Amino acid sequence: MKPAPYIVAQVLGAIGGAGILYLVANGVDGFEIVSGQAGAFATNGFGDLSPGGYSLLAALVIEVVLTAGFLLVILGATRKGLPGGFAPIAIGLALTLIHLISIPVTNTSVNPARSTGPALFVGGENLTQLWLFWLAPIVGGILGGVIYRYVLEPADPEAVAVADTPSAR
Repeated sequence: MKPAPYIVAQVLGAIGGAGILYLVANGVDGFEIVSGQAGAFATNGFGDLSPGGYSLLAALVIEVVLTAGFLLVILGATRKGLPGGFAPIAIGLALTLIHLISIPVTNTSVNPARSTGPALFVGGENLTQLWLFWLAPIVGGILGGVIYRYVLEPADPEAVAVADTPSAR
């Protein structure tokens, strides 16, 4: 799939998902989205909009580092030559850990589309911080890809997988 249609599909899916959540949440008396409130409707933020009051720099660092780490897990778990079926477990556990670490800091992005959907519903100041939650995952993704490619990627994934099997020992 070409990048542009994939990005558009991701963003439209995130907006659709946020719309569904909005309809469900709006079904209870007292539901209200408050723009400018930390974590409003699961939006991401820094400073006053961070769940824990973390700074712009802290938000940038956590999002870049965790996105890079997530990409390293994805690339490592899905490389050729590994036994099938285990990648989703590693990826799911990594994403769970990422959320446990970063929800207090930014409400966890690591995906620009995920950040865009809720921000569009909240608007205001929450929407003005959206740039960081596009920039940081893109930088983190590039960083993770470069680290994997030039530092961690096996020279011959097939040979590594064969050498690691019990019969090859």
